[in-house]
Amino acid sequence: MSLKIIVLAKQVPDTRNVGKDAMKADGTVNRAALPAIFNPEDLNALEQALALKEKHPGTTVHLLTMGPGRAADIIREGLYRGADGGILLTDRAFAGADTLATSYALACAIRKLGEYDLIICGRQAIDGDTAQVGPQVAEKLGISQITYAEEVQSVDAGKIRVKRRLERGVEVVEAKLPILITVNGTAPECRPRNAKLIQKYKYAKTVTEKQNMNVDYTDLFDNRPYLNLIEWGVADVNAELEQVGLSGSPTKVKKIENVVFQAKESLVISPSDRDIDILMYDLIANHTIG
Repeated sequence: MSLKIIVLAKQVPDTRNVGKDAMKADGTVNRAALPAIFNPEDLNALEQALALKEKHPGTTVHLLTMGPGRAADIIREGLYRGADGGILLTDRAFAGADTLATSYALACAIRKLGEYDLIICGRQAIDGDTAQVGPQVAEKLGISQITYAEEVQSVDAGKIRVKRRLERGVEVVEAKLPILITVNGTAPECRPRNAKLIQKYKYAKTVTEKQNMNVDYTDLFDNRPYLNLIEWGVADVNAELEQVGLSGSPTKVKKIENVVFQAKESLVISPSDRDIDILMYDLIANHTIG
């Protein structure tokens, strides 16, 4: 059984390097001040999609991401690992979107893509940690969803079997296709880049990227159509302007406060039983543990 799989992926600021300039005055993330990376749990989701592609001949995997022009890097990263293509949603009107506006734009793009069997994405993005976009996309598309997935065990006869990792254990569920699945960070890590695929797709570009190039590679893109990455704006996905970006985002940031943690005291202990007992007593006494 071949499948048509869409992987929702996001380019996120690396929150491990947050500084005082991480936020703008309007409460949105200052992405220019932070290194951009592939959202970790979306990589876990991509691996599940690629594993299904290996099991089911004829299966296709396409990435869908929304962001500024540089987010095309996410699509290339997917291609380097085995994906078949990708679409970048980029438009000034999309800027400042919260989860509601983001899921609306993604749902509009998925409808334009047409038929699909499976939509896979990470449980949440590290820049917001809301875990809302995946479920909201499923709701807008009117399809079922399975959250907290750790492994897609099988797909057969229009049904999917998924292992979920929950707070107090594991459960296995079955559901009918089409469906949206959100994947935990406990799922298998994504495979590394493939050297041959890097060579094949290293010149893959969106329309905007090609326009900004200083060298004329017109013949290259004409002769190798797989290097042409799809780029859509608001009009391309038939989205309503009032439902995208800041105008379509009911979430408002009222106040931002930069907090810098500093170590004021330190304690050095020896590996002796006595010092460890004293440390444990202190931690229990100040309710750090226990």
